[in-house]
Amino acid sequence: MIDKDNGTREKNPNLIENLMGYIDTRIDIIKLEIQEKLKASFVGLLHAVLLGFAAFMSLIFVNIFIGLLLNHLLNSSFWGFGIVALFYIIILVVLVIGLDKKVFTSLADKTFDNTIYKTDKRENSI
Repeated sequence: MIDKDNGTREKNPNLIENLMGYIDTRIDIIKLEIQEKLKASFVGLLHAVLLGFAAFMSLIFVNIFIGLLLNHLLNSSFWGFGIVALFYIIILVVLVIGLDKKVFTSLADKTFDNTIYKTDKRENSI
């Protein structure tokens, strides 16, 4: 008598348990990778914000210093700050009128070229 399997026989329970364990492990690995990328993004964002804040405060105090220095050199109480303000107005006019957005677009293209499609560092080490 030949025992034919037409799909009615019960499948190996160890195989199903192993498959479910594999799926659970893959889900856990994906969760850990997402958590790792979020943590790296948060640290990078926090670092950029703190650097930006420090640079902004430095720029403000350097401009105040230059304004006060020019006030002292010109024996005035306001011309130094006027000269500093005029400098920034000239920069603003050059940026608004003089430069085309294509300059910034090409800079962004060079900076972010193929960053999405680069391989992950971990894949190279495997």
